[in-house]
Amino acid sequence: MNGRGVHALGWLAGMGVAIGLAFVLGSYHTDVYRKMLIWVAMALGFNFLFGVAGQIAFSHFAFASVGAYGVVILSHQLGLPFGLAFVLAIVICGLTAFIVAIPATRLEGFYLALATLAFSQLVRVTIDEGGALTGGTGGLANYRLPPFFGVDVRGPWYTVCLVLLVAFTLWILTRVDASWFGRACRAVRDNPRAAEAMGVDIARARILVFVMTSTLAGLAGIGYAYVDNVINPAVFSLENSFLLLFMIIIGGSGRHVGAMLGAVVLYLAPFALEPVAGNHYMLVFGVLIVLAILFRPDGLAGLLRITRPGKAA
Repeated sequence: MNGRGVHALGWLAGMGVAIGLAFVLGSYHTDVYRKMLIWVAMALGFNFLFGVAGQIAFSHFAFASVGAYGVVILSHQLGLPFGLAFVLAIVICGLTAFIVAIPATRLEGFYLALATLAFSQLVRVTIDEGGALTGGTGGLANYRLPPFFGVDVRGPWYTVCLVLLVAFTLWILTRVDASWFGRACRAVRDNPRAAEAMGVDIARARILVFVMTSTLAGLAGIGYAYVDNVINPAVFSLENSFLLLFMIIIGGSGRHVGAMLGAVVLYLAPFALEPVAGNHYMLVFGVLIVLAILFRPDGLAGLLRITRPGKAA
């Protein structure tokens, strides 16, 4: 079997295990698993934005909130058919990302981070002050995912939908990464002047990456909206944006497998640490993150590297 066949077999095996878990976990572990899948989807998109394209932006959770609130408001507050509300929420995410990207992506490093932080705060204030439309600080609840073609997507079947969300996100990003555009993004990240000299339109590349990854974040937000059938501003806080950054650094910046590993490990770590460290588990969690950054600068993905004859994987 050639390398492509092995890769496809690995994909199928991973999908099989991820889907199988949806049917064997109890209610508590299902809730943990679903939210972990959302974090994995978010981490994959942010890894492409930060690790591949080199944009330090903290607006990922803001766009997730746009997707989540958008689909709930359109379908359950305004009464639009769910399919139409779903598409419109995605379109709103994309258009908002495009509007933000035009001025924001002209900035670099610290200034881009500040601009996207300001945008995130603007979205948070808008939600908090949205009154009955957004539910204010209490959020929105008492809604349900409507049936698809007369079939209720409940229980493990909704978990399967989240697995497919992660698979779709990974598929899109790996395809883009392997294309000329992915190589252009890495070139812009490594040396913008050299990339421009080779004919790469830097502004266009940055805008497209920002819009693509922000729209995927909105899609993940839509997935989260129906995990507990509750959304509130605290879920999309800035603290989670920083945790997302740590996930990418710990997992291995610029590598898709690293993003998934970092998301899984850092999301599950508090559940493992709290029974051992008690109320001090967050202190232990922080220390472990610092140690991992110091002693594993290439991230957890570095542990999976297999050296091939004449080529490093």
